[in-house]
Amino acid sequence: MPSSRNSAGRSPSSTAAGTVRHHRPRPFAPEQFAAFEGGSDPAATAEGAALLARALIDGGHAGADDTAVRRLVGLVDDAGIDTVAGLWADAPAVSLSGALWRLYALSTATARNGRQWASWYRAGHEAHVARAVAGAAEPPGARELRELTDHILTGAFTGDFGVALERAAAYCRVVCLGQAHHSEALEAGNPAQAAAMLRQAKRLLGTAEELEEAAAAWRQDTLD
Repeated sequence: MPSSRNSAGRSPSSTAAGTVRHHRPRPFAPEQFAAFEGGSDPAATAEGAALLARALIDGGHAGADDTAVRRLVGLVDDAGIDTVAGLWADAPAVSLSGALWRLYALSTATARNGRQWASWYRAGHEAHVARAVAGAAEPPGARELRELTDHILTGAFTGDFGVALERAAAYCRVVCLGQAHHSEALEAGNPAQAAAMLRQAKRLLGTAEELEEAAAAWRQDTLD
């Protein structure tokens, strides 16, 4: 299921007078989570993206204060999802920058359409183990899931990065199960929408598996 990509902020553009004009962020929908196109030349930027990801993780674990950690967690809010995607969206899934991208993309998708993600999460009620690992407050609503994804990101910078990846993977597994249930409910009345929802669920399952692989690589000290 999806490892996703999204669009949120635009890069500033220069006016004829040479001043910088900032555009309003573009709206984001969860279905864009897996379809965002990242940088045009990933090979040329891969080394820099990897170095930046390592610097952010190492900086957080080196004892950054609360303000610095909040800035790391709010990176997408400050820089825009387009900027972050341009850095990391094309990175290999099982890499430090690819894993960070998935954490930020999940957080952004949840924040932008929290009620829908909460509905999917609640529908994945049979995923007892995954729900326990993810650690959302029950019953989960939009606010609780935003707090969950923020907590996972905070843990990525201040705690065990592998645990953060595993929690994000568990979150994906609960949501994708809920999406599958929504797909079943749509099948009779709207088979096309049901099929689209099932494709989303399959992509998100893929994201869960990628995050789990990245967590295993982190524990083996091979996640670069």
